[in-house]
Amino acid sequence: MGGWAAGLGLALAMSACTGGSDPLSTVPATSTSASAGEPIVIGAADFIESQVIAEVYAGALNAAGVAASTKPNIGSREVYFKAVQAGSVDIVPDYSGDLLLLIDKEATEVSADEILRALPGKLPNGLGVLDASKAEKKDAMVVTKATAEKYQLKSLADLAKACSELVVGAPATFAERDYGLPGLKKNYDCVPKKLEPFSDRGGAATVKALLADEVQVADIYTTTPAIADNDLVVLEDPKNNFIAQQVLPLYNEAKMTDKAKETLNNVSRTLTTEDLINLNRAVSGNQKQDPKEAALAWLKDKGFTK
Repeated sequence: MGGWAAGLGLALAMSACTGGSDPLSTVPATSTSASAGEPIVIGAADFIESQVIAEVYAGALNAAGVAASTKPNIGSREVYFKAVQAGSVDIVPDYSGDLLLLIDKEATEVSADEILRALPGKLPNGLGVLDASKAEKKDAMVVTKATAEKYQLKSLADLAKACSELVVGAPATFAERDYGLPGLKKNYDCVPKKLEPFSDRGGAATVKALLADEVQVADIYTTTPAIADNDLVVLEDPKNNFIAQQVLPLYNEAKMTDKAKETLNNVSRTLTTEDLINLNRAVSGNQKQDPKEAALAWLKDKGFTK
């Protein structure tokens, strides 16, 4: 516990000193957390989905005879990346596209295959990624069924003809992000009537505004249960304006074993986007399950545990 806290404190201090501009420049890829035989520590970011996936990883490893524990709420990607480099955590679930952009801000890869080919060669010595799952949490432009029917919308390519009439609900940063208003204009010739800013990252307030027709298009993550629960339509993105974001384990090589790799690759072969939606619903919906409880139920359902 003390070693983890010290390593994380070091990571936080370095993050503050560098302003987050270069997450790779200050932390060596060495293990300081534990000697061989101690549990593998699975870290998680400061949001529910990451915590659930971390519990899935830990539960699968424990069921396979590989001792594992979890450390939730580490913080942002910049912070937990440093924690893995420092060895204060051994594995963290991450998302392929954003991980690549953290390492290489000039990366131009956008498709799933391109990103997965590029990632291993960009990682610092001592770090690796395991197999990517089919599960993907990425930004998406979402509309109600009524709006889709009114404007005949199936993909972002269809937006151009109606874009000037539509208000987009998204975080304020959407105005400047490459995949935001600049990307919609560049890739799909779409310049919305207005951007209505929301701070809940596609959460309840954004969905409420969409359902009330206060906004006609909303930026909502694909693993958000509200999409299916409200029969919303995710517009296809044929030009990959929103880059691929497959779930995969980022790890420090110091404590990784073949058994652990095999187990986590089996998890990745099984985990789907629909699974993440259901797990998010179980934890964040009316059930209010604990992330570990939801993870263990999934592992039992998929045959990882009895």
